[in-house]
Amino acid sequence: MSATTDLDTLSDFFDRYGAALTAGDLTGIAGCYALPGMVVSGSYSFTFASPTAVALSFLGAAPEYLERELVAAHAQIRDVQRLAEGLAMVAVDWEFLDSHGAAVPGQSFRYLLRATAHGPEICTVICTG
Repeated sequence: MSATTDLDTLSDFFDRYGAALTAGDLTGIAGCYALPGMVVSGSYSFTFASPTAVALSFLGAAPEYLERELVAAHAQIRDVQRLAEGLAMVAVDWEFLDSHGAAVPGQSFRYLLRATAHGPEICTVICTG
């Protein structure tokens, strides 16, 4: 990722990730992760080492998005910290759109991303609020 296209690349990546989340596209979600990967919050942590494990970890989220009638997700990128060549920590606030066109606030996360030949991949997700 070059400095001039970094935000565009990250925005495209999170657009694709958000679309997969709201569509319940478990394969698409899994395709956004580097393996092994990790999710960390204040009350739990878990790791996954295969695309199937990633998909299974998001299996419960799909019905929640459907129940809440969330049809689109927008990632507001608040901060990008370059940690090393090919590694960045990205702070994101999520906002969703429901089927009635209303904005629905989401959570905030930090994503440790690795730049690959295929684009960014999530190594670690940290729930920040």
